[in-house]
Amino acid sequence: MKFSLRIKLSVSYLLVAMISVVLVMVLTNMLLDSHFRKYVNRNQEKRHREVVTSVSQQYLGDGKWNADMVEVIGVSALESGLIIKVKDISGKIIWDATAHNNGMCQRIIEHMAKNVSSRYPDAGEIYREVPYEVNYNNKNVGFVEIGSYGPYYLSDNDLAFINTLNKILIGVGVFSVILSLVLGGIMARMLSLPIARVISSAQSIARGYFSDRITEESSTEEICQLTSTINNLAQTLEKQEALRKKMGADVAHELRTPLATLQSHMEAMIDGIWEPDADRLKSCYEEIIRINKMVGDLEKLAKYESESLVLNKTVFDMTELIRRIICNFEPEFKNNGIDIAFEGKAEEIFADRDKMSQVIINLVSNALKYTQAGGMVGISVESKEDMLEIRVKDNGQGIPEEDLPFVFERLYRADKSRNRLTGGAGIGLTIAKTIVEAHDGNIEVYSKVNEGTEFLITLPKGI
Repeated sequence: MKFSLRIKLSVSYLLVAMISVVLVMVLTNMLLDSHFRKYVNRNQEKRHREVVTSVSQQYLGDGKWNADMVEVIGVSALESGLIIKVKDISGKIIWDATAHNNGMCQRIIEHMAKNVSSRYPDAGEIYREVPYEVNYNNKNVGFVEIGSYGPYYLSDNDLAFINTLNKILIGVGVFSVILSLVLGGIMARMLSLPIARVISSAQSIARGYFSDRITEESSTEEICQLTSTINNLAQTLEKQEALRKKMGADVAHELRTPLATLQSHMEAMIDGIWEPDADRLKSCYEEIIRINKMVGDLEKLAKYESESLVLNKTVFDMTELIRRIICNFEPEFKNNGIDIAFEGKAEEIFADRDKMSQVIINLVSNALKYTQAGGMVGISVESKEDMLEIRVKDNGQGIPEEDLPFVFERLYRADKSRNRLTGGAGIGLTIAKTIVEAHDGNIEVYSKVNEGTEFLITLPKGI
C-alpha cells in the first residue's frame, strides 16, 4: 500500500508530537513523584512537630497537664485530619482522639487510605501511630502519638495538586497533537505542492511537451534544486528536440542535392540528351564519393559517441605531431595566400595519437576554409602544470554570436547557404569534441564576426 507524501508527513508530525508528549508526561511524573514524596513527608513532619510543640507547652510541671488546652489542640488537629494521642511519661493517656470521636477517626483513616491508594495502589500502605517525645526543660515528660497512613500520606490538597498537574499535562498533550496536525498539514502542503508540480512537469516532458516550466518558488533548498534541475532538463530536451528536427532536415538537404544531381545526370544520359562520356561519369562519381564520405562521417560519429570507443593511448610529442600536420597543409595555405605560424616547444602527452591527429586536422582545415587570402592562422602548444593547451586561431570571417552555442552540434553549420566550397556536412567539430572529451579534456570556441575564431583544447597530460 502506498501513501502520499502529505499523509506521511502529517502522520510523522503526529507521531513525533504524541511520543514527545508521552515522554514528557512519564519523565515529569517520575521526577515530580520523587520530589513530591520528599515534599509531602517534610510538610507532614512539620505539621507533626507543630502539634508536638503545642502539646509540650501544656505541661505544667510535676506531672500535671493543662488537660483542657490539650483537648483543644487535639480537636483542632483532628479537624485538620490528624489523629493524636497524648500520654505522660508513665503511659497514662492524657487525651485520645479515638476516645473523643471514634467515628470521625475511622472516617479520617478511611480517607487517608483512599488518597494513598489512588496515587500509590501498590505501596502496601498501613496505618501506624508515630510517637514523638514531649520535653520539658530538656527532660522527657510524655509522648504524642500521631496516626499516619503510609508509606506516603497524601492530603486532599496534595492529591488535588497532582491531579491538576496531570490534567494540565494531558491538556498540553491534546493541544500539541492538534497543533502538530495543523502544522504537519501546512508543512506537508508546502512540501507536496512543489513536488506535485515537478511530477506534472516531468509527465509533460515524458509526453514530449518540453515548453512547460516550473515557476513556483519554494523556501526549501532541495526542492529549489529539484525544480531547477527539471527546468534545465526540459530546456535541454527542448533544444535537443529542435536540433534533432534540424538534423533530420539537414541530412535530407545534404543527401537531396547530390542525389538530385545524380538523378538529373542519369536521366539525361538515359534519355540520350547527354552522352555518357568520361567527364559526366566523373561528375557522377564525385557526387557518389561525397555521399559516401558524409555517410562515413555519420558512422564514425556514431562510433565515437558510443560507449565502445577505444582509445589506443601512447606517449608522444604533441608539438612534433602538429608540426607534421602543418607541413602537410602548407601547400594549400600557400595556394590560398594564407600564412600559418606555429609556436611551442616539445610537450609529451599520453593520448591516442591518431584520434588527436584527426582533431588537429579538422581545426586546421576549418581555419583554412574560413580565412580569406592575406589572412593568418596561428597554432600554439603550451603546458599549464599537468594540463596541455592547444590553440588554433585565425583572423577569418568569424562565427555569429547566436551560432556559437551550436557549433559542436551534429550537422550544424553557421553557413546557412551550405556552400559546397566552404563546408562539409557539419560533423567534423562534433567528432573533434567527442574525441577530446573521451580524453577527459575540454574544447571551447571564441569568435567575433569579421575578427576571427579561436579554438582552445585543454587536455590532461596523463604522464
